[in-house]
Order: sequence, then C-alpha cells, then structure tokens
Amino acid sequence: MASDTRELLLDRAEALFAERGFYGASIAAIANELGLTKQALLHHYGSKERLYGEVLKRISERFETSSTTDEDPVSALKSFLLRLQTPTAGGLNSTRVLMRELLDNKSRADTAGTWYLKPFLEHLTKMVQAIPNWQDASDVEAFALVYQLLGAINYFGISRPTLTGIFGAETYADIDQAFPIQLERLIDAAISAGPISTA
Repeated sequence: MASDTRELLLDRAEALFAERGFYGASIAAIANELGLTKQALLHHYGSKERLYGEVLKRISERFETSSTTDEDPVSALKSFLLRLQTPTAGGLNSTRVLMRELLDNKSRADTAGTWYLKPFLEHLTKMVQAIPNWQDASDVEAFALVYQLLGAINYFGISRPTLTGIFGAETYADIDQAFPIQLERLIDAAISAGPISTA
C-alpha cells in the first residue's frame, strides 16, 4: 500500500475511532468509511485491533515528536500538555482517540498484546524528570503526576456535552476559556511542590 494511501486510510480510521471509540466502530463501518470492502480492509490490516493499533502507534509517535527540545523543561511540559488540552483542528481526533484509549479500555486491557501508548506515557514521565526539582523523582512519582494532569485534561475534554447541558453554551464557553489558565496553575503548583519523596 502506498504511503500516502496508507496515511489517508489511517486518517479516516482515526476520525471514526475518535467519534465512536474502539467498540463503537465496527469493521464494516470502518471499511465503508475508507471506501473498501471488509475483505480488503482485513487483507491490509488483518483485524480491527491491528488497524486500531496502527492508529494508536501513529498518534503516540506524533505526540512524542511534537515536544521541542529547545524549550526549558517546565515550558516544554506545559506547552505539551496545553496542546493536548486545546488541540489544533488537525490534532483533535488524535486527542480524542488518546482519551478513549486511556479511559475506555477495560475489555481490551486483559488481551492487549502491545501497548502503543507506552512510549508516549514514558516520554511524558521523562519530561517531568527533566525539570530541575523533579530530577530525583522516581518513575512512579513522575508518572503519577503525568497521569493526574492527563486525567484533568481528559475529564474536562469528555465533559463538554454535560457541562453545556447543565450551564448552557455561553457559560461553557467561559469555562472553556478559564480551564487552560487553571490547568497551567495546576501544573505550576505540582512542579513547585516537587516529588513526594522530597516533600
């Protein structure tokens, strides 16, 4: 399969997984969205799980390479997390698939052979450990911070319909503008506090 055709197929599959999740996107719906027969899709990818794995792998690699090394470690971590919280239009599907994989994976967790997001999570952990007062933090402590921050981002990201319903679109828009500021303050506070072992 040509590289540009493969990327287009993965783009469309990513959009479908973002919209419906792994469980909501049937192999027939994916094939239809991609303009393929079910048999042709299975010929190229073998299974829905493999296609999903390719989508996750590409997202993980994209996020991993999107952090810049010329920023100081604190700015690099903050800008990376804020990009996850307010993705560009092109990155919105990637962020949604990432959220779904972290939050909605209980049925696949027991049988997953490859964890495509592991390098992404390890990368974020290393970003935390690059911060001066976190350099002696254990992997566990740094990861706990990473996951707490990802949790805040993901929780807010999936809450839009509910919050809009409760408070209305205008108030939600105000909350949406305030959230990145509060997230940045949360990141600053956590970084300043340092790891538990040195607190």
